[in-house]
Amino acid sequence: MPDLRQTRKKMKLTLAVLAGVDVLAAVLYFSPVVGSAESRQMEMNRLQAELTAKTRQVAPLKDLPQKVNIARGQISDFYRNRFPSQNSQIYTELGKVAAENSVKIDQVRYKPADTTSNGLLPIEMEADLSGSYASLARFINAIERDEMFFVINSVTLGGEPQGAVKLNVKLEAYLKVGT
Repeated sequence: MPDLRQTRKKMKLTLAVLAGVDVLAAVLYFSPVVGSAESRQMEMNRLQAELTAKTRQVAPLKDLPQKVNIARGQISDFYRNRFPSQNSQIYTELGKVAAENSVKIDQVRYKPADTTSNGLLPIEMEADLSGSYASLARFINAIERDEMFFVINSVTLGGEPQGAVKLNVKLEAYLKVGT
């Protein structure tokens, strides 16, 4: 038969240890080390707000590899559609835009640049144009919006007191090299 005294001693010891653990848990629960339930809730809310802000910051990076592939396709389309591979295409487009806007090209001077960058050769042009003020304004607007890529560097307005308005335009176009 088991010894009840020894079992009773073990039970008392076990109860004392469990009471000590309970006291320790209560001390930790109410101590400033762990904080109050209210401070823990405030910390949880702050961390939740921080997580939401960080999630918003990285949202544009979602699907980044697909966006890079789309951008590469758009860049290649831009180069293919906006930059001609022959000088004559630039001159033809300039003449076409002038004719569409009732502008007369008096003289055009072309000067290819000496260096290429990213497979493009800049072609500097200086054009003397004449026409009505409205047609010259439409011409400049059309050149800026043209599918072929033109950059207008300067515009000098001149003319006579009566008659057509004269305009000197310095612009650049770019030619694909190596194609």
